[in-house]
Amino acid sequence: MKLDMHTHGKLAKKLPFSPEYTDWLFREANEAGLDALCLTEHFNTLGFAEVYQYISENYEEERDTFLTREGLRIFPGMEVDIAEGGHTLVIGNMHVILEMNRRLSPYKEKGKFLPFAKWAEIVKEYPVLFGAAHPYREGGHIPELTESELKQFDFLDLNGKDLAADYEGMSLRMKELSKVLQKPLTAGSDTHQAFQYGCVYNVFDQTVRTVEGLSSQIQAGHYRIETSDTLEFQVETAGTLKRSLKAIHALGGDYLEVLLKGA
Repeated sequence: MKLDMHTHGKLAKKLPFSPEYTDWLFREANEAGLDALCLTEHFNTLGFAEVYQYISENYEEERDTFLTREGLRIFPGMEVDIAEGGHTLVIGNMHVILEMNRRLSPYKEKGKFLPFAKWAEIVKEYPVLFGAAHPYREGGHIPELTESELKQFDFLDLNGKDLAADYEGMSLRMKELSKVLQKPLTAGSDTHQAFQYGCVYNVFDQTVRTVEGLSSQIQAGHYRIETSDTLEFQVETAGTLKRSLKAIHALGGDYLEVLLKGA
């Protein structure tokens, strides 16, 4: 099972949810050779609940996952900011993710984000996988958390965007952090745009359909991380297209018509 552990279903946080864009993303993920992805949408994105409502109404539910028409498996999740600076990931059953998101309603604006300790306490109440998203991303301070706090994570995100910027350096830093904390690395593209799918992903020994099963496979090390030979190009291209589509929207144009024309 080829799985991307960090993806997004919208072009940008402040744009309205677009079923057409999300469907396009999932089709492209399938075309890129992925069997599954974790949809770790930003917890404060516009229309967060709409994303999962659409998925639940239009895709087949199988245990903790949803299957697209093309057979792509989706694990629900979200990406959550903390007050110290930095992002975390949670992956779980859709109903659990939606409940956690509702509890975060008072804390979705910058300046109101929960401190890590309080967020981690909430996370403990739910059967989810808890990850440190791109720990060394500029502006984040996750590595500065105490060791006891860092050890509350279940996995560390080896992130496609960061690898594209400095593959050797980021790989080394992440491996060192993994060794110190004794926490597994998992790969995530961090894409908002389809060209980034497949730049980095995890290959699991077997297909899993539950969060518990995914957790067991990760903790047992029954997977390997693969990176594309064109990782840097994919990330750069996806970033350029994302900026272009956002500019079209800002100018009052229909970025979907431009993107999907002839699709």
